[in-house]
Amino acid sequence: MNKAFTKESDGDGDGDDDGTPALPPLPAGAKNYLTPAGYARLRGELITLLDDERPKIVEIVSWAAKNGDRSENGDYLYGKKRLREIDRRIRFLTKRLDIAEVADPALHHGSDQIFFGATVTYADEDGTERTITIKGIDEADNLAGEVSWISPIARALLKARVGDEVTLVTPQGPRRIEVIAVTYPAAG
Repeated sequence: MNKAFTKESDGDGDGDDDGTPALPPLPAGAKNYLTPAGYARLRGELITLLDDERPKIVEIVSWAAKNGDRSENGDYLYGKKRLREIDRRIRFLTKRLDIAEVADPALHHGSDQIFFGATVTYADEDGTERTITIKGIDEADNLAGEVSWISPIARALLKARVGDEVTLVTPQGPRRIEVIAVTYPAAG
């Protein structure tokens, strides 16, 4: 099929061509809260893409384009695809960093109230204790016990204090959870 008749994605760069899911969008009008470490990590990734990876791929594509027939040139085709992926990620990171609001959780060190950046230990109705850290949507890692501030558990816990019981709405119905401990990183 002629390339003129194919449609490329018009998305804003949140998803990939290979079908991998996009990061969840921010709620309308919400700020993109990040910890200082999360902001530094995203900014570092953006700088690496702009200063290192993209120029290397542009050089490879330029070299491959000089090798003749581009339709069967693997270096050229892969390079162009990789360049689109890098550009998409650059656009995404630029948009997210432009609206980023850096919130330092160390400012709440010693507090027993739950705010952004808190590490919270809570117990559910069964007595099972869990510990989570509330982070930004672009930096939360569920495997490391980090949840986004827009997740249901974080929204239920925000503003609560040690000893408070809050209601977490789940697909199985509401569940009562009790806040056991709240910690913040020390200023450093």
